Amino acid sequence: MSAVRYFATCAKGLEYLLVDELKSIGAVDAHEALAGVHFSGAGDLGLRACLWSRLASRVLLPLAEFDADGPDALYEGVMAVDWSRHLDAGRSFAIDATARASTINQGMFAGQRAKDAIVDQLRARDGHRPDVDPDNPDVRLNLRLVKNRAVLGLDLSGEPLHRRGWRQGQGEAPLKETLAAAMLLRAGWPADAASGAHLLDPFCGIGTIAIEAAWMAADIAPGILRALPGCAGWPGFDAAAWNALREEAFQRREKGLAATTVAIEGVDLDPRVVDLAKRHAQTAGVGELVSFRHGNALARPTPSPRPPLLVSNLPYGARLGDDRSTRDLYQRFGQSVREHFPDSRLALLTLADGRGRALGLRARKRYALSNGRLACELLLIEPVREAERAPVVEAPLSAGAQMVANRLRKNQDRMRKRLQREGITCYRLYDADLPEYAAAVDIYEDHAVVQEYQAPAQIPAETARRRLGELIRAVRDVLAMPRERVTVKTRRRQHQDQGDQYLPTGRGDTVLIAQEQGLRFEVRLRDYLDTGLYLDHRPVRAWLRDHARDRDMLNLFCYTGAGTVHAAAGGARTTTSVDLSTTYLAWAQRNLELNGFTGPRHRLVQADVMRWLDARPGRYDLVYVDPPTFSNSKGADDFDVQRQHVELLHACGNLLTPGGEIVFSNHFRRFRLDHDALASRFHIEDRSAAMLPFDFARDPRIHQVFLLRPRRD
Repeated sequence: MSAVRYFATCAKGLEYLLVDELKSIGAVDAHEALAGVHFSGAGDLGLRACLWSRLASRVLLPLAEFDADGPDALYEGVMAVDWSRHLDAGRSFAIDATARASTINQGMFAGQRAKDAIVDQLRARDGHRPDVDPDNPDVRLNLRLVKNRAVLGLDLSGEPLHRRGWRQGQGEAPLKETLAAAMLLRAGWPADAASGAHLLDPFCGIGTIAIEAAWMAADIAPGILRALPGCAGWPGFDAAAWNALREEAFQRREKGLAATTVAIEGVDLDPRVVDLAKRHAQTAGVGELVSFRHGNALARPTPSPRPPLLVSNLPYGARLGDDRSTRDLYQRFGQSVREHFPDSRLALLTLADGRGRALGLRARKRYALSNGRLACELLLIEPVREAERAPVVEAPLSAGAQMVANRLRKNQDRMRKRLQREGITCYRLYDADLPEYAAAVDIYEDHAVVQEYQAPAQIPAETARRRLGELIRAVRDVLAMPRERVTVKTRRRQHQDQGDQYLPTGRGDTVLIAQEQGLRFEVRLRDYLDTGLYLDHRPVRAWLRDHARDRDMLNLFCYTGAGTVHAAAGGARTTTSVDLSTTYLAWAQRNLELNGFTGPRHRLVQADVMRWLDARPGRYDLVYVDPPTFSNSKGADDFDVQRQHVELLHACGNLLTPGGEIVFSNHFRRFRLDHDALASRFHIEDRSAAMLPFDFARDPRIHQVFLLRPRRD
């Protein structure tokens, strides 16, 4: 039996956790997308995910995917589905629709047009008009329209999966259960729970984290309180499979409750929410496992045989009244941790505006998350060492460092909403905004790379060193980063402006996994000239992903294969990546494997690109070529992009299929495309400005990008 394809939606930042979770319940071929995960498996896997996923928001069964560049195309695409297979007579339905970057830019209108197609088809076929019930439909559908590509699916979950069924009312600033589960997983709670650990939520509110922790510890399915899933009214619903899965969940709950020895405690100053938390725990079936008490989280804790794991959604300004109250509370809480919980690990959620620095505690890891529409970060903090139990107080910022810090904060504020909206965690924060502090500051997840530009000859070396030190101190202060997470490189110009050379600090390499549009990439911050992920090419990679579907894609001078990974994620039929460097090809292989793209469809070729092209090895629908400015590698011919780009592009054109496209980019600041030598064969479109990311707006010459299509006239 062939595997069934599914798509699980989730909050941004939870994709990788969700991949692992879905694999643990039987998913195969699971890979991330932005705010979701594609996966495949047995016919009952969708129902199993509805019952057992702690992280997914919804589980969708794709029904159709088609181009929809306008209302009529959308109507026809929906009409092409045989709706008699999905809607019985007398059943109601609803459509949740979103639209982005498309001709149809309103989800409500897209949903209405899709609804019209369904109603018209069924009425024409058997004369009945199905009812539309947006609140409690028998069948709920989901329509996503992105860049004129429509994906239509059946919502197996019906209502959002974070609604576990135990919540009786809302306390202040509720935390979604899916986010609470992510916090606990990042904190390592499942492993702790297996050994009978103690968990404390010092700001427990209505009990979400504590109850979610109890359900994890006792192996209780998060969907166990649902008698039926949201797809119970769908003709394809397998009631027997659902009942069997639910019976298995009941048995596991009984065994889990009997076996667990964890101690879970919640504390809050508000007696009303404490009473509500207690009722929630009873409804959730863990009233004997979780205790809640009215009290002060900053007071001396109840003695415990082992240090508790502290997990909490820290109060925000909206809950306390103002930011000053928040920061004062954080300072006092940090001091309480140093005094009363020096041996405890912590996982604390707070707004992503730097206020977590007021804790005075060093986070070993930070994760960007969303609590509803609020941009947040999860701080993972190791036990406080003896030497750190007193607050760490650094000298005040110098006037110069304060000036840089102000600019960094201004840039943060300007970019924050867009970064959060687009799920960007690797970006340029600063690019010599203040001329005397001539450097670039790039953010890779929870690390920073400071690339110092070579100071002019008239600037004394001591002045340059002082300014670099002030800039580094400002970066650490604004981003709340310890020294070990800030990499410093000096960038010196090569002759004839043929690129840049980075001189790293000489410490051991820092390797981390960076995220981009739901994909994962290995980046190395110290030992190579570049990190492995060109941040300025983010829009280029997005374009490749959007235009790769069902095409054979060729990536020349492929570097670490980031463009290839995006094309594969976009549905490329095959990918071929060519580079002379075995080091970069191995890196590209790891990037492909990180995202689940393996096998003969994704080929890596070690070769000199120009010689390889001479052999005309195949035909391709999409060619991406991003050559170096200059290369004189051993075992290969010398290459100069200005001198040889015409030869290179004509050779690429020889491999194009009819209707194929070439994306040509380079970083040579003085590059001039030879239109006269290319225009007779190609339609040429300069996409440099369109593909300049917002965080590189200060440097429009960072790269040049051209789109070339063969002429048919």
